[in-house]
Amino acid sequence: MIKDIVFDFGGVLIEIDTANALRKFNSLGLENPERYLNSYKQEGAFYALENGDINADEFVKELSQLCGRELTYNDAFEGWMGFVVKVQTEYLNWLQRLRPNYRLSILSNTNPFLQGWARSSSFTPEGKSLDDLFDKLFLSYLMHCSKPSDEIYLKMLRDGNMRPEETLFVDDGTKNIEAARNLGINVLQVKNGEDWRPALTRYLEEHKRGL
Repeated sequence: MIKDIVFDFGGVLIEIDTANALRKFNSLGLENPERYLNSYKQEGAFYALENGDINADEFVKELSQLCGRELTYNDAFEGWMGFVVKVQTEYLNWLQRLRPNYRLSILSNTNPFLQGWARSSSFTPEGKSLDDLFDKLFLSYLMHCSKPSDEIYLKMLRDGNMRPEETLFVDDGTKNIEAARNLGINVLQVKNGEDWRPALTRYLEEHKRGL
């Protein structure tokens, strides 16, 4: 029986556009930003930020060096926000119907710039933050590990008091899905920007029936 449903953030709860983020960082002066940024896992200072190895201020300093000019926190914030196309507000509101029967959590490779916004009242038109909408947040930069490493899934299971066979993980990344499956976690892979509510509903109904 599924008791916990865990969602990725980018590509599931928000629609993302990696190409736009690349343009944003390039406009700040970062040459060949595709060396550092992709949809699922970052490199260099970008990875260090998401993995919690450096903080926001340290990232701004490193980004300034890469860009060859002094940048501000807001510059870096605008770069990261380049990923965001749309917050799937109707999906988030729909999920609240599941909370009486399931614990809802997030497991995301993310950073303090995006989460400073997502965990504020600016996240939704109703003034709701991720903390208001989910029971637990498992964020890579706070956990000091990233998907698809086994470590982050094992930490999530332990800290969330979850059992793999009672947990469903929803993500758009193939490597992330495979890593979770290898640990015995139930998985549902979706696509960035798609309406995954019918697939999730079918999965939960079939799982209840033991199909």
